[in-house]
Amino acid sequence: MSKVITKYYDYGQEEIDYLNSVDETLGTAMKRLGKIERAIIPDLFTALVYAIVGQLISVKAVRTIWARMQERFGEISAHNLAMQTADDIQGCGMTMKKAVCIHQIAQTIAQGDFNLNELNEFSDQEVIKKLTMLNGIGKWTAEMMLINSMERPNIVSWGDIAIRRGMMKLYGLNSLSKEQFDQYCLRYSPFGSVASIYLWELSFE
Repeated sequence: MSKVITKYYDYGQEEIDYLNSVDETLGTAMKRLGKIERAIIPDLFTALVYAIVGQLISVKAVRTIWARMQERFGEISAHNLAMQTADDIQGCGMTMKKAVCIHQIAQTIAQGDFNLNELNEFSDQEVIKKLTMLNGIGKWTAEMMLINSMERPNIVSWGDIAIRRGMMKLYGLNSLSKEQFDQYCLRYSPFGSVASIYLWELSFE
């Protein structure tokens, strides 16, 4: 991912102090873990492809596939990927379903039929609605875009297994209902994304 990273998710003392004030358990974990550098991919198309590659596979597998894609195609742009075939993309180690999806989206964007940059003007829910109109993009992928590219401040994804696992570990829960999850999200608001960054970290400890 090194070629496309230019920054880390931007947060500071304000978010840390707020989350500590509303949730001491989370605050204690944050203090123990320290500042977490969460890599951000500012380019929306690159981030979208990275999110698709990352669907339902491990972080290690994503990095392997991503390195191959960069080596084979250079810049991960709509123009570059639209010129490849789905077979070329699949050859980097992902499923054919993902490869077809990436190729179709690249063509749609390269042809000007979908403007990713417009997303910056939309609310979180509008971004999710717009992105999920694209083939192969579900709510989880859209939410990953909102955090990992657009740096929206209040995203906690129920669809993310690692976030749910981190939440269960943090509060010592054997199970987690959607209702409980939503209650925690309300507590974290308006800085849910920073809570997510720490929940991810906790889930992999």
